[in-house]
Amino acid sequence: MTVTTNTPLVDLRPAPVTDPDILGDIEKFEELLPRYLAGDVDEDVFRLFRLANGIYGQRQGGRNQMIRVRMPYGAVTADQLDMLAFVTKHYSRGWAHITTRQNLQAHFVQLELIPEVMRHLGSVGLSTREACGDTVRNIQGCHLAGACPYEVIDISTWADAANEHFIRNPLGQRLPRKFKINFSGCATDCGQAMFNDAGVIAVTRTVDGRTEAGFRVFVAGGLGANPHAALAVEEFTPKGELLPTLEAILRVFEQTGNRDNKLRARMKWVVGELGWEETQRRILTTRRQLVASSSWPGGLPDIVRRDGDAPAGRGAGPATAVGQGVSVAFGGATPYDRWAAANVVRGVANGTVSAYAWCRLGDVTVSQLRGLADIVRDFDVEVRTTNRQNFILRGLEESQLGELHGRLDALDMAEPGAELLRDVVSCPGADTCGLAVTQSRGLATAIGSALEEAGLAEVPGLRINISGCTNSCGQHHVADIGFFGLERRAHGRSAPGYQMLLGGHVGDERIEFGEKALRLPAKSAAAATVAVVSRYVGERVAGENFRTWLQRVGGVSALAASLRSFDQFPHPETEPDFFVDYGEAAPYVREIGTSECA
Repeated sequence: MTVTTNTPLVDLRPAPVTDPDILGDIEKFEELLPRYLAGDVDEDVFRLFRLANGIYGQRQGGRNQMIRVRMPYGAVTADQLDMLAFVTKHYSRGWAHITTRQNLQAHFVQLELIPEVMRHLGSVGLSTREACGDTVRNIQGCHLAGACPYEVIDISTWADAANEHFIRNPLGQRLPRKFKINFSGCATDCGQAMFNDAGVIAVTRTVDGRTEAGFRVFVAGGLGANPHAALAVEEFTPKGELLPTLEAILRVFEQTGNRDNKLRARMKWVVGELGWEETQRRILTTRRQLVASSSWPGGLPDIVRRDGDAPAGRGAGPATAVGQGVSVAFGGATPYDRWAAANVVRGVANGTVSAYAWCRLGDVTVSQLRGLADIVRDFDVEVRTTNRQNFILRGLEESQLGELHGRLDALDMAEPGAELLRDVVSCPGADTCGLAVTQSRGLATAIGSALEEAGLAEVPGLRINISGCTNSCGQHHVADIGFFGLERRAHGRSAPGYQMLLGGHVGDERIEFGEKALRLPAKSAAAATVAVVSRYVGERVAGENFRTWLQRVGGVSALAASLRSFDQFPHPETEPDFFVDYGEAAPYVREIGTSECA
Protein backbone atom coordinates (compact mmCIF):
# COMPACT_ATOMS: atom_id res chain seq x y z
CA MET A 1 0.00 0.00 0.00
CA THR A 2 1.38 3.37 -1.03
CA VAL A 3 -0.21 6.38 0.59
CA THR A 4 -0.80 9.27 -1.80
CA THR A 5 -2.06 12.77 -1.19
CA ASN A 6 -3.33 15.64 -3.28
CA THR A 7 -2.09 18.20 -0.77
CA PRO A 8 0.40 20.67 -2.33
CA LEU A 9 3.96 19.87 -1.33
CA VAL A 10 4.45 23.30 0.19
CA ASP A 11 1.91 22.36 2.86
CA LEU A 12 3.96 19.28 3.77
CA ARG A 13 7.17 21.11 4.55
CA PRO A 14 8.09 20.44 8.18
CA ALA A 15 8.57 23.25 10.66
CA PRO A 16 12.01 23.57 12.28
CA VAL A 17 13.04 21.01 14.91
CA THR A 18 14.41 22.85 17.94
CA ASP A 19 15.28 19.92 20.22
CA PRO A 20 18.98 19.18 19.46
CA ASP A 21 18.72 15.50 20.44
CA ILE A 22 15.72 14.86 18.22
CA LEU A 23 17.34 16.84 15.41
CA GLY A 24 20.50 14.75 15.72
CA ASP A 25 18.49 11.53 15.40
CA ILE A 26 16.76 12.82 12.27
CA GLU A 27 19.93 14.03 10.60
CA LYS A 28 21.61 10.68 11.14
CA PHE A 29 18.59 8.92 9.60
CA GLU A 30 18.75 11.31 6.65
CA GLU A 31 22.42 10.48 6.25
CA LEU A 32 22.11 6.69 6.40
CA LEU A 33 18.89 6.17 4.44
CA PRO A 34 20.20 7.15 0.97
CA ARG A 35 23.36 5.13 1.61
CA TYR A 36 21.22 2.11 2.48
CA LEU A 37 19.01 2.58 -0.59
CA ALA A 38 22.14 2.76 -2.71
CA GLY A 39 23.36 -0.54 -1.26
CA ASP A 40 26.26 0.97 0.71
CA VAL A 41 24.90 0.05 4.15
CA ASP A 42 24.39 -3.59 5.10
CA GLU A 43 20.77 -4.70 5.50
CA ASP A 44 21.24 -6.00 9.06
CA VAL A 45 23.08 -2.86 10.13
CA PHE A 46 20.38 -0.57 8.79
CA ARG A 47 17.66 -2.73 10.33
CA LEU A 48 19.19 -2.35 13.80
CA PHE A 49 19.55 1.38 13.28
CA ARG A 50 16.00 1.72 11.94
CA LEU A 51 14.49 -0.22 14.86
CA ALA A 52 16.38 1.84 17.43
CA ASN A 53 14.71 4.85 15.84
CA GLY A 54 11.20 3.44 16.14
CA ILE A 55 10.74 2.36 12.52
CA TYR A 56 9.45 -1.20 12.16
CA GLY A 57 9.00 -3.35 9.06
CA GLN A 58 5.52 -4.65 8.28
CA ARG A 59 4.11 -7.99 7.18
CA GLN A 60 3.53 -6.53 3.72
CA GLY A 61 7.25 -6.05 3.15
CA GLY A 62 8.64 -3.70 0.54
CA ARG A 63 9.00 -0.12 1.70
CA ASN A 64 5.98 -0.30 4.06
CA GLN A 65 6.95 0.76 7.55
CA MET A 66 5.26 1.21 10.90
CA ILE A 67 6.39 4.36 12.70
CA ARG A 68 6.01 4.30 16.48
CA VAL A 69 6.01 7.49 18.52
CA ARG A 70 7.49 7.35 22.01
CA MET A 71 5.14 8.95 24.55
CA PRO A 72 6.34 8.48 28.16
CA TYR A 73 3.40 7.44 30.38
CA GLY A 74 1.11 8.39 27.49
CA ALA A 75 1.44 12.16 27.91
CA VAL A 76 0.64 14.18 24.78
CA THR A 77 -0.22 17.84 24.08
CA ALA A 78 -2.85 19.42 21.86
CA ASP A 79 -0.24 20.54 19.31
CA GLN A 80 1.17 17.03 19.24
CA LEU A 81 -2.29 15.55 18.67
CA ASP A 82 -2.75 17.90 15.72
CA MET A 83 0.60 16.82 14.29
CA LEU A 84 -0.23 13.14 14.77
CA ALA A 85 -3.44 13.79 12.83
CA PHE A 86 -1.46 15.52 10.06
CA VAL A 87 1.03 12.65 9.77
CA THR A 88 -1.72 10.02 9.89
CA LYS A 89 -3.64 11.76 7.11
CA HIS A 90 -0.81 12.51 4.72
CA TYR A 91 1.61 9.63 5.27
CA SER A 92 -0.41 6.73 6.69
CA ARG A 93 -3.88 5.26 6.09
CA GLY A 94 -6.09 7.75 7.89
CA TRP A 95 -6.02 6.24 11.35
CA ALA A 96 -3.40 5.47 13.96
CA HIS A 97 -3.25 2.91 16.77
CA ILE A 98 -2.66 3.22 20.53
CA THR A 99 -0.50 0.40 21.85
CA THR A 100 -0.71 -1.38 25.20
CA ARG A 101 2.49 0.49 26.14
CA GLN A 102 0.90 3.90 25.58
CA ASN A 103 2.72 4.61 22.32
CA LEU A 104 0.94 5.76 19.20
CA GLN A 105 1.88 4.16 15.90
CA ALA A 106 0.97 4.61 12.25
CA HIS A 107 1.28 2.00 9.51
CA PHE A 108 2.04 1.93 5.78
CA VAL A 109 4.46 4.85 5.93
CA GLN A 110 6.86 4.59 3.02
CA LEU A 111 10.52 4.23 3.94
CA GLU A 112 11.69 7.10 1.71
CA LEU A 113 9.33 9.47 3.55
CA ILE A 114 10.40 8.50 7.08
CA PRO A 115 12.86 11.41 7.58
CA GLU A 116 10.19 13.87 6.47
CA VAL A 117 7.72 12.34 8.93
CA MET A 118 10.32 12.44 11.70
CA ARG A 119 10.87 16.15 11.06
CA HIS A 120 7.14 16.83 11.29
CA LEU A 121 6.95 14.96 14.58
CA GLY A 122 10.12 16.55 15.90
CA SER A 123 8.79 20.05 15.23
CA VAL A 124 6.34 19.51 18.14
CA GLY A 125 8.78 17.64 20.36
CA LEU A 126 7.74 14.10 19.44
CA SER A 127 10.38 11.44 18.91
CA THR A 128 10.46 7.86 17.69
CA ARG A 129 13.80 7.19 19.37
CA GLU A 130 13.98 3.78 21.07
CA ALA A 131 10.29 3.04 20.59
CA CYS A 132 11.42 -0.27 19.05
CA GLY A 133 14.57 -2.38 19.02
CA ASP A 134 16.85 -3.80 21.72
CA THR A 135 16.64 -0.66 23.80
CA VAL A 136 14.93 0.76 26.88
CA ARG A 137 11.44 1.08 25.47
CA ASN A 138 8.79 3.71 26.16
CA ILE A 139 8.56 4.35 29.91
CA GLN A 140 5.04 3.35 30.85
CA GLY A 141 3.08 4.79 33.77
CA CYS A 142 -0.37 4.82 35.28
CA HIS A 143 -2.58 7.08 33.16
CA LEU A 144 -4.30 8.32 36.32
CA ALA A 145 -1.05 9.47 37.94
CA GLY A 146 -1.68 12.84 39.52
CA ALA A 147 -5.45 12.30 39.39
CA CYS A 148 -5.89 8.97 41.19
CA PRO A 149 -7.63 9.00 44.57
CA TYR A 150 -5.55 6.08 45.81
CA GLU A 151 -2.02 6.97 44.75
CA VAL A 152 0.89 7.18 47.20
CA ILE A 153 3.09 9.18 44.82
CA ASP A 154 2.30 10.97 41.57
CA ILE A 155 4.72 8.97 39.42
CA SER A 156 4.52 11.35 36.44
CA THR A 157 7.73 13.24 37.20
CA TRP A 158 9.50 9.99 38.10
CA ALA A 159 8.55 8.47 34.74
CA ASP A 160 9.80 11.66 33.09
CA ALA A 161 13.07 11.40 35.01
CA ALA A 162 13.53 7.76 34.01
CA ASN A 163 12.83 8.61 30.39
CA GLU A 164 15.38 11.45 30.41
CA HIS A 165 17.99 9.24 32.07
CA PHE A 166 17.68 6.21 29.81
CA ILE A 167 16.84 7.57 26.36
CA ARG A 168 20.02 7.73 24.25
CA ASN A 169 21.94 6.43 27.29
CA PRO A 170 24.95 4.41 26.01
CA LEU A 171 24.02 1.60 28.43
CA GLY A 172 20.79 0.93 26.57
CA GLN A 173 21.72 1.13 22.89
CA ARG A 174 22.69 -2.48 22.12
CA LEU A 175 21.01 -4.60 24.77
CA PRO A 176 20.58 -8.36 24.47
CA ARG A 177 16.85 -7.71 24.02
CA LYS A 178 14.26 -5.02 24.69
CA PHE A 179 13.93 -3.70 28.26
CA LYS A 180 10.64 -2.37 29.64
CA ILE A 181 10.05 -0.13 32.67
CA ASN A 182 6.61 0.53 34.15
CA PHE A 183 5.43 2.83 36.96
CA SER A 184 2.35 2.59 39.19
CA GLY A 185 1.42 5.10 41.88
CA CYS A 186 -0.17 2.55 44.22
CA ALA A 187 -0.70 -1.19 44.72
CA THR A 188 -3.72 -1.14 42.41
CA ASP A 189 -1.05 -1.24 39.69
CA CYS A 190 -2.96 0.38 36.84
CA GLY A 191 0.46 0.91 35.27
CA GLN A 192 0.98 -2.87 35.17
CA ALA A 193 4.39 -2.90 36.81
CA MET A 194 4.11 -6.58 37.75
CA PHE A 195 4.94 -8.07 34.35
CA ASN A 196 7.85 -5.97 33.16
CA ASP A 197 11.64 -6.14 33.21
CA ALA A 198 11.58 -3.43 35.88
CA GLY A 199 8.32 -2.46 37.53
CA VAL A 200 7.98 0.35 40.06
CA ILE A 201 5.10 0.62 42.54
CA ALA A 202 4.83 3.51 45.02
CA VAL A 203 4.51 2.35 48.64
CA THR A 204 5.03 3.69 52.15
CA ARG A 205 6.89 2.53 55.24
CA THR A 206 6.76 3.69 58.84
CA VAL A 207 9.99 4.31 60.75
CA ASP A 208 9.96 5.67 64.30
CA GLY A 209 6.37 6.72 63.87
CA ARG A 210 7.06 8.64 60.67
CA THR A 211 5.54 7.58 57.35
CA GLU A 212 7.85 7.76 54.35
CA ALA A 213 6.78 7.41 50.73
CA GLY A 214 9.05 5.51 48.38
CA PHE A 215 8.96 2.57 46.01
CA ARG A 216 8.96 -1.19 45.74
CA VAL A 217 10.89 -2.22 42.63
CA PHE A 218 10.05 -5.48 40.92
CA VAL A 219 12.22 -7.20 38.36
CA ALA A 220 12.12 -9.94 35.69
CA GLY A 221 8.41 -9.95 34.97
CA GLY A 222 7.31 -10.90 31.50
CA LEU A 223 4.56 -12.34 29.32
CA GLY A 224 5.14 -14.04 25.97
CA ALA A 225 5.22 -17.80 25.50
CA ASN A 226 6.79 -18.22 28.95
CA PRO A 227 5.20 -15.75 31.38
CA HIS A 228 7.09 -14.93 34.57
CA ALA A 229 5.89 -13.05 37.64
CA ALA A 230 8.05 -10.11 38.72
CA LEU A 231 10.04 -10.36 41.96
CA ALA A 232 10.73 -7.60 44.49
CA VAL A 233 14.36 -6.48 44.64
CA GLU A 234 13.83 -5.31 48.23
CA GLU A 235 10.98 -4.36 50.53
CA PHE A 236 11.44 -0.60 50.22
CA THR A 237 13.52 1.62 47.94
CA PRO A 238 13.92 5.25 49.09
CA LYS A 239 13.24 7.92 46.48
CA GLY A 240 16.90 8.85 46.18
CA GLU A 241 17.78 5.26 45.30
CA LEU A 242 15.16 4.68 42.61
CA LEU A 243 17.08 5.65 39.48
CA PRO A 244 20.28 3.93 40.71
CA THR A 245 18.20 0.78 41.28
CA LEU A 246 16.77 0.91 37.76
CA GLU A 247 20.21 1.54 36.28
CA ALA A 248 21.66 -1.35 38.29
CA ILE A 249 18.98 -3.70 36.91
CA LEU A 250 19.74 -2.51 33.38
CA ARG A 251 23.49 -2.98 33.89
CA VAL A 252 23.01 -6.55 35.15
CA PHE A 253 20.81 -7.27 32.14
CA GLU A 254 23.31 -5.73 29.70
CA GLN A 255 26.13 -7.81 31.20
CA THR A 256 24.37 -11.16 31.65
CA GLY A 257 21.54 -11.28 29.10
CA ASN A 258 21.73 -13.97 26.43
CA ARG A 259 23.18 -12.44 23.26
CA ASP A 260 23.15 -15.71 21.32
CA ASN A 261 19.47 -16.57 21.54
CA LYS A 262 16.93 -13.75 21.49
CA LEU A 263 14.15 -16.15 22.51
CA ARG A 264 15.90 -16.48 25.88
CA ALA A 265 17.26 -12.97 26.22
CA ARG A 266 14.82 -11.08 28.45
CA MET A 267 15.42 -10.30 32.12
CA LYS A 268 13.27 -13.25 33.18
CA TRP A 269 15.75 -15.60 31.53
CA VAL A 270 18.61 -13.98 33.46
CA VAL A 271 16.83 -15.04 36.64
CA GLY A 272 16.32 -18.48 35.13
CA GLU A 273 20.04 -18.84 34.44
CA LEU A 274 21.53 -17.19 37.53
CA GLY A 275 18.79 -17.91 40.05
CA TRP A 276 16.93 -15.22 41.94
CA GLU A 277 19.32 -14.84 44.87
CA GLU A 278 22.33 -14.31 42.61
CA THR A 279 20.44 -11.90 40.36
CA GLN A 280 19.28 -9.92 43.38
CA ARG A 281 22.82 -9.85 44.80
CA ARG A 282 24.25 -8.52 41.56
CA ILE A 283 21.62 -5.79 41.31
CA LEU A 284 22.18 -4.56 44.85
CA THR A 285 25.97 -4.80 44.54
CA THR A 286 25.92 -2.87 41.28
CA ARG A 287 23.70 -0.21 42.81
CA ARG A 288 26.03 0.24 45.78
CA GLN A 289 29.00 0.72 43.45
CA LEU A 290 27.21 3.23 41.20
CA VAL A 291 28.12 6.03 43.59
CA ALA A 292 31.61 5.82 42.08
CA SER A 293 30.23 6.36 38.58
CA SER A 294 30.70 9.75 36.92
CA SER A 295 27.05 9.59 35.89
CA TRP A 296 25.56 8.41 39.19
CA PRO A 297 21.82 9.11 38.97
CA GLY A 298 21.06 9.16 42.71
CA GLY A 299 19.14 11.68 44.75
CA LEU A 300 15.97 13.46 43.72
CA PRO A 301 15.94 14.13 39.94
CA ASP A 302 15.75 17.79 38.95
CA ILE A 303 12.30 17.35 37.39
CA VAL A 304 10.96 15.90 40.65
CA ARG A 305 12.45 18.78 42.64
CA ARG A 306 10.91 21.29 40.26
CA ASP A 307 7.45 19.80 39.66
CA GLY A 308 6.96 17.64 42.74
CA ASP A 309 5.38 14.23 43.19
CA ALA A 310 2.66 14.82 45.79
CA PRO A 311 -0.33 12.49 45.46
CA ALA A 312 -3.67 13.82 44.30
CA GLY A 313 -5.52 12.85 47.49
CA ARG A 314 -8.97 11.37 47.95
CA GLY A 315 -10.98 14.40 48.91
CA ALA A 316 -14.05 14.45 51.10
CA GLY A 317 -16.43 12.35 49.00
CA PRO A 318 -16.35 8.68 48.04
CA ALA A 319 -13.56 7.81 45.63
CA THR A 320 -14.22 6.09 42.33
CA ALA A 321 -12.87 2.56 42.35
CA VAL A 322 -10.18 1.76 39.77
CA GLY A 323 -8.28 -1.31 38.62
CA GLN A 324 -9.02 -4.75 37.20
CA GLY A 325 -12.05 -6.54 38.56
CA VAL A 326 -13.76 -3.36 39.72
CA SER A 327 -17.54 -3.26 39.47
CA VAL A 328 -18.95 -0.09 37.95
CA ALA A 329 -22.27 1.04 39.41
CA PHE A 330 -24.50 2.65 36.78
CA GLY A 331 -26.21 5.83 37.79
CA GLY A 332 -29.00 5.99 35.21
CA ALA A 333 -30.32 4.88 31.86
CA THR A 334 -29.50 7.90 29.68
CA PRO A 335 -26.39 7.79 27.46
CA TYR A 336 -24.81 10.55 29.54
CA ASP A 337 -25.52 8.80 32.85
CA ARG A 338 -24.08 5.52 31.58
CA TRP A 339 -20.98 7.28 30.28
CA ALA A 340 -20.48 9.29 33.47
CA ALA A 341 -20.81 6.18 35.64
CA ALA A 342 -18.39 4.07 33.61
CA ASN A 343 -15.89 6.54 32.15
CA VAL A 344 -15.49 9.25 34.79
CA VAL A 345 -13.06 8.99 37.71
CA ARG A 346 -13.80 11.21 40.69
CA GLY A 347 -12.49 11.66 44.19
CA VAL A 348 -9.39 13.82 43.85
CA ALA A 349 -8.88 16.26 46.72
CA ASN A 350 -8.49 19.28 44.45
CA GLY A 351 -11.97 18.70 43.07
CA THR A 352 -11.05 17.79 39.51
CA VAL A 353 -12.27 14.74 37.65
CA SER A 354 -10.96 12.65 34.76
CA ALA A 355 -12.88 11.09 31.88
CA TYR A 356 -12.04 8.38 29.36
CA ALA A 357 -12.44 8.92 25.63
CA TRP A 358 -13.06 5.46 24.22
CA CYS A 359 -11.15 4.26 21.14
CA ARG A 360 -12.51 1.15 19.47
CA LEU A 361 -9.68 -1.43 19.38
CA GLY A 362 -7.24 1.38 20.16
CA ASP A 363 -7.76 2.96 16.75
CA VAL A 364 -8.00 6.73 16.43
CA THR A 365 -8.87 8.60 13.25
CA VAL A 366 -7.63 11.92 11.93
CA SER A 367 -10.86 13.66 12.93
CA GLN A 368 -10.73 12.13 16.41
CA LEU A 369 -7.14 13.27 16.95
CA ARG A 370 -8.04 16.79 15.85
CA GLY A 371 -11.22 16.77 17.90
CA LEU A 372 -9.31 15.73 21.02
CA ALA A 373 -6.78 18.49 20.42
CA ASP A 374 -9.62 21.02 20.29
CA ILE A 375 -11.09 19.63 23.52
CA VAL A 376 -7.74 19.89 25.30
CA ARG A 377 -7.47 23.56 24.32
CA ASP A 378 -11.11 24.52 24.87
CA PHE A 379 -11.41 22.81 28.25
CA ASP A 380 -7.85 23.64 29.36
CA VAL A 381 -7.11 20.04 30.38
CA GLU A 382 -4.40 17.48 29.73
CA VAL A 383 -4.70 14.13 28.01
CA ARG A 384 -2.86 10.81 28.12
CA THR A 385 -3.14 7.46 26.41
CA THR A 386 -3.95 4.39 28.52
CA ASN A 387 -2.62 0.85 28.43
CA ARG A 388 -6.09 -0.32 27.45
CA GLN A 389 -5.76 1.73 24.27
CA ASN A 390 -7.95 4.71 25.12
CA PHE A 391 -7.40 8.39 25.92
CA ILE A 392 -8.12 9.93 29.30
CA LEU A 393 -8.82 13.64 29.77
CA ARG A 394 -7.59 14.94 33.12
CA GLY A 395 -8.10 18.08 35.19
CA LEU A 396 -11.77 18.52 34.35
CA GLU A 397 -14.38 20.28 36.42
CA GLU A 398 -17.72 18.67 37.20
CA SER A 399 -19.51 21.44 35.30
CA GLN A 400 -17.68 20.52 32.08
CA LEU A 401 -18.82 16.90 31.89
CA GLY A 402 -22.09 17.51 30.05
CA GLU A 403 -20.47 19.47 27.24
CA LEU A 404 -17.54 17.05 27.12
CA HIS A 405 -19.88 14.11 26.65
CA GLY A 406 -21.51 15.86 23.72
CA ARG A 407 -18.15 16.65 22.12
CA LEU A 408 -16.94 13.07 22.54
CA ASP A 409 -20.22 11.68 21.25
CA ALA A 410 -19.79 13.70 18.06
CA LEU A 411 -16.36 12.07 17.68
CA ASP A 412 -17.76 8.55 18.31
CA MET A 413 -15.66 8.36 21.50
CA ALA A 414 -18.40 8.48 24.15
CA GLU A 415 -19.18 4.78 24.49
CA PRO A 416 -19.24 3.77 28.17
CA GLY A 417 -16.46 1.29 27.68
CA ALA A 418 -13.14 2.08 29.29
CA GLU A 419 -13.72 -0.23 32.26
CA LEU A 420 -16.49 -2.35 30.76
CA LEU A 421 -16.51 -5.59 28.81
CA ARG A 422 -16.83 -3.97 25.36
CA ASP A 423 -13.32 -2.53 25.83
CA VAL A 424 -11.60 -5.48 24.15
CA VAL A 425 -7.83 -5.10 23.80
CA SER A 426 -6.12 -6.52 20.73
CA CYS A 427 -2.69 -6.42 19.13
CA PRO A 428 -2.54 -5.50 15.41
CA GLY A 429 -2.39 -9.20 14.52
CA ALA A 430 -1.93 -10.42 10.95
CA ASP A 431 -3.16 -7.07 9.64
CA THR A 432 0.42 -5.79 9.78
CA CYS A 433 2.54 -8.03 12.06
CA GLY A 434 4.77 -10.66 10.49
CA LEU A 435 4.64 -12.97 13.52
CA ALA A 436 0.86 -13.09 13.92
CA VAL A 437 -0.94 -16.17 12.63
CA THR A 438 -4.49 -14.83 13.00
CA GLN A 439 -6.46 -11.63 12.48
CA SER A 440 -6.83 -10.79 16.18
CA ARG A 441 -8.49 -7.46 15.43
CA GLY A 442 -11.21 -9.30 13.54
CA LEU A 443 -11.91 -11.55 16.50
CA ALA A 444 -11.99 -8.52 18.82
CA THR A 445 -14.64 -6.93 16.60
CA ALA A 446 -16.62 -10.18 16.48
CA ILE A 447 -16.53 -10.54 20.27
CA GLY A 448 -17.59 -6.93 20.76
CA SER A 449 -20.51 -7.37 18.35
CA ALA A 450 -21.59 -10.64 19.99
CA LEU A 451 -21.52 -9.05 23.45
CA GLU A 452 -23.54 -6.07 22.22
CA GLU A 453 -26.13 -8.36 20.64
CA ALA A 454 -26.38 -10.41 23.84
CA GLY A 455 -26.79 -7.29 25.99
CA LEU A 456 -23.50 -8.02 27.79
CA ALA A 457 -21.20 -5.30 26.46
CA GLU A 458 -21.58 -3.18 29.60
CA VAL A 459 -20.88 -5.91 32.12
CA PRO A 460 -18.38 -4.39 34.59
CA GLY A 461 -15.29 -5.91 36.14
CA LEU A 462 -14.23 -8.13 33.23
CA ARG A 463 -11.40 -7.72 30.74
CA ILE A 464 -10.83 -9.46 27.40
CA ASN A 465 -7.44 -9.35 25.67
CA ILE A 466 -6.39 -10.93 22.36
CA SER A 467 -3.03 -11.61 20.73
CA GLY A 468 -2.49 -12.89 17.20
CA CYS A 469 0.27 -15.26 18.37
CA THR A 470 1.88 -16.51 21.60
CA ASN A 471 4.00 -13.38 22.13
CA SER A 472 1.29 -11.62 24.15
CA CYS A 473 1.51 -8.14 22.63
CA GLY A 474 -2.21 -8.09 23.38
CA GLN A 475 -1.41 -9.14 26.98
CA HIS A 476 -3.77 -12.11 26.88
CA HIS A 477 -2.16 -13.67 29.96
CA VAL A 478 -3.46 -11.04 32.38
CA ALA A 479 -7.06 -10.76 31.18
CA ASP A 480 -10.05 -12.45 32.77
CA ILE A 481 -10.67 -13.95 29.33
CA GLY A 482 -7.67 -14.12 27.02
CA PHE A 483 -7.00 -15.51 23.55
CA PHE A 484 -3.90 -16.09 21.45
CA GLY A 485 -3.94 -17.12 17.80
CA LEU A 486 -2.84 -20.50 16.48
CA GLU A 487 -3.36 -22.81 13.54
CA ARG A 488 -6.00 -25.54 13.78
CA ARG A 489 -6.33 -28.59 11.55
CA ALA A 490 -9.71 -30.08 10.68
CA HIS A 491 -10.94 -32.27 7.85
CA GLY A 492 -7.44 -32.21 6.40
CA ARG A 493 -7.33 -28.42 6.14
CA SER A 494 -5.76 -25.54 8.02
CA ALA A 495 -8.06 -23.17 9.86
CA PRO A 496 -7.65 -20.10 12.09
CA GLY A 497 -7.95 -20.90 15.78
CA TYR A 498 -7.40 -19.53 19.27
CA GLN A 499 -6.33 -20.79 22.64
CA MET A 500 -8.69 -19.51 25.31
CA LEU A 501 -7.21 -18.63 28.72
CA LEU A 502 -9.22 -17.83 31.83
CA GLY A 503 -8.56 -16.14 35.16
CA GLY A 504 -5.71 -13.71 34.51
CA HIS A 505 -5.31 -10.78 36.88
CA VAL A 506 -2.84 -8.03 37.74
CA GLY A 507 -3.12 -5.80 40.81
CA ASP A 508 -2.43 -5.59 44.54
CA GLU A 509 1.27 -6.23 43.88
CA ARG A 510 0.56 -9.68 42.49
CA ILE A 511 -0.07 -11.21 39.11
CA GLU A 512 -2.03 -14.28 38.11
CA PHE A 513 -1.57 -15.65 34.60
CA GLY A 514 -4.61 -17.02 32.83
CA GLU A 515 -4.81 -20.80 32.60
CA LYS A 516 -5.38 -22.58 29.31
CA ALA A 517 -8.99 -23.63 28.92
CA LEU A 518 -9.44 -25.03 25.41
CA ARG A 519 -8.59 -24.42 21.78
CA LEU A 520 -11.36 -23.03 19.61
CA PRO A 521 -12.06 -22.33 15.96
CA ALA A 522 -11.69 -18.60 15.39
CA LYS A 523 -15.31 -18.39 14.28
CA SER A 524 -16.54 -20.00 17.52
CA ALA A 525 -14.50 -17.89 19.93
CA ALA A 526 -17.04 -15.06 20.14
CA ALA A 527 -19.91 -17.43 20.95
CA ALA A 528 -17.78 -19.18 23.57
CA THR A 529 -17.01 -15.80 25.14
CA VAL A 530 -20.70 -14.94 25.34
CA ALA A 531 -21.36 -18.33 26.98
CA VAL A 532 -18.71 -17.70 29.66
CA VAL A 533 -19.86 -14.16 30.38
CA SER A 534 -23.53 -15.17 30.46
CA ARG A 535 -22.82 -17.86 33.01
CA TYR A 536 -20.73 -15.52 35.14
CA VAL A 537 -23.43 -12.86 35.13
CA GLY A 538 -26.09 -15.42 36.02
CA GLU A 539 -24.17 -17.16 38.81
CA ARG A 540 -22.04 -14.52 40.52
CA VAL A 541 -22.90 -13.25 43.96
CA ALA A 542 -22.75 -9.60 44.96
CA GLY A 543 -19.20 -8.25 44.74
CA GLU A 544 -17.77 -11.51 43.38
CA ASN A 545 -15.06 -11.00 40.77
CA PHE A 546 -14.47 -13.32 37.85
CA ARG A 547 -11.50 -15.17 39.28
CA THR A 548 -13.29 -15.91 42.58
CA TRP A 549 -16.37 -17.09 40.71
CA LEU A 550 -14.21 -19.25 38.46
CA GLN A 551 -12.70 -21.02 41.45
CA ARG A 552 -16.11 -21.49 43.05
CA VAL A 553 -17.57 -23.25 40.01
CA GLY A 554 -14.75 -25.77 39.77
CA GLY A 555 -11.89 -23.88 38.12
CA VAL A 556 -10.75 -23.58 34.53
CA SER A 557 -10.96 -27.29 33.71
CA ALA A 558 -14.59 -27.53 34.81
CA LEU A 559 -15.59 -24.42 32.85
CA ALA A 560 -13.67 -25.63 29.80
CA ALA A 561 -15.55 -28.93 29.90
CA SER A 562 -18.83 -27.04 29.60
CA LEU A 563 -17.56 -25.32 26.44
CA ARG A 564 -16.57 -28.42 24.47
CA SER A 565 -19.40 -27.98 22.00
CA PHE A 566 -17.68 -24.85 20.70
CA ASP A 567 -14.52 -26.79 19.81
CA GLN A 568 -16.04 -28.44 16.75
CA PHE A 569 -15.26 -27.76 13.11
CA PRO A 570 -18.07 -28.26 10.61
CA HIS A 571 -17.19 -29.75 7.25
CA PRO A 572 -15.64 -27.12 4.95
CA GLU A 573 -18.25 -27.77 2.27
CA THR A 574 -21.02 -27.09 4.77
CA GLU A 575 -19.55 -24.01 6.45
CA PRO A 576 -16.45 -22.83 4.54
CA ASP A 577 -16.35 -19.64 6.60
CA PHE A 578 -14.73 -21.59 9.46
CA PHE A 579 -11.66 -22.05 7.25
CA VAL A 580 -11.32 -18.36 6.38
CA ASP A 581 -9.95 -15.85 8.86
CA TYR A 582 -11.71 -12.62 9.80
CA GLY A 583 -11.38 -9.97 7.10
CA GLU A 584 -9.93 -12.40 4.57
CA ALA A 585 -11.43 -13.79 1.36
CA ALA A 586 -9.17 -16.79 0.66
CA PRO A 587 -8.89 -20.02 2.69
CA TYR A 588 -6.66 -19.74 5.74
CA VAL A 589 -2.94 -20.39 5.33
CA ARG A 590 -0.59 -20.09 8.28
CA GLU A 591 2.02 -17.55 7.20
CA ILE A 592 4.75 -16.28 9.50
CA GLY A 593 6.97 -13.57 8.11
CA THR A 594 10.34 -12.37 9.25
CA SER A 595 10.29 -10.96 12.74
CA GLU A 596 11.88 -7.69 13.75
CA CYS A 597 10.74 -7.99 17.36
CA ALA A 598 12.08 -11.46 18.23
